[in-house]
Amino acid sequence: MLNHVVSTRTLGRLLGMGLLLAASVSGAQETYPNRPITMIAPFSAGGDADLAARAFSAAATKVLGQSVVVLNKTGASGVIGSAQVVASRPDGYTLLLARTGSQAIMPAIMPTATKYKWNDYTFIGMLELNPYGCVVSSSSPYKTFGDLTDGIKKQGKSLNFGTAGVLTTNDMGPRQLFRLLKLTDQVPTQVPYKGTGETVTSLLAGQTQFSCGSLGSFLGHIKAGTLRALMVTSTERVSDLPQVPTARELGYADMEAIVGWSAVYAPAHLPENVKARLVAAMAVIAEDPQWRTMTAQTGSLPFIKSPEQTRDFVQKQYELYRSLGESLNIIDSNI
Repeated sequence: MLNHVVSTRTLGRLLGMGLLLAASVSGAQETYPNRPITMIAPFSAGGDADLAARAFSAAATKVLGQSVVVLNKTGASGVIGSAQVVASRPDGYTLLLARTGSQAIMPAIMPTATKYKWNDYTFIGMLELNPYGCVVSSSSPYKTFGDLTDGIKKQGKSLNFGTAGVLTTNDMGPRQLFRLLKLTDQVPTQVPYKGTGETVTSLLAGQTQFSCGSLGSFLGHIKAGTLRALMVTSTERVSDLPQVPTARELGYADMEAIVGWSAVYAPAHLPENVKARLVAAMAVIAEDPQWRTMTAQTGSLPFIKSPEQTRDFVQKQYELYRSLGESLNIIDSNI
């Protein structure tokens, strides 16, 4: 009788273990994704990050069979939204629309203040490049880039320029320009906003006199005639703006390294099967005509790359801004 009780108890334990093992295997093999995915865009609506995130979400929703919902988590030059992704569960249901400022510039210039390092993520892939340039209001007295640089030299601090936050490409591009112009403390005054959408509004309202950044946020206004582009940093003229000279043509070849970009990241330690699913989705999105059209409409260039290529690209961007920060003596300074 005792042997019967022991064997029954043993059988119960074995059965329980079997059920747990089956549940574990089932969970491991569970199809990803089986519920909506959140993509954090760390800048405000209407800007480059937001536009790229929404174009990606529309395409990814079709490929993955689940909604990809964009959440704008703004603040601290993209750090708040980026830090939220770092702290998220690595299950593939929280992604980041990675940007130059939040993923390369901030970790390079403010390493003690930023809550993550440039490589504290799972790299899924590059998404796009954003041609970069400087713009003014159509009512501005600055008709050419030479007019603008002359104004910068003469007016110094009395001239305002708008940015999507300190230590974004909107900020670092002008810093590079001021360095090339050999300015010291008499540099224009930066007016930081939550995103490039607000930056455009400030230009149109006359609160700022110029802005430099990814052209996507400016393009609609440039085509409408309310903003005027004076220079682009691409090696060749932008097809939508053939009349706008390149930085190299104007004698500022060192501005070419300043470029905007978007990529897709996930939290570190993402399971390999989930990463593989997302990487495969990126390959499909790269050929999606609707995504390519939406990307082109924002003035951006498709630039989907593998996780390894993405890591290499971002590392070079990080090193570029680290070097620029050191030359300007602004590493971890009170900017």
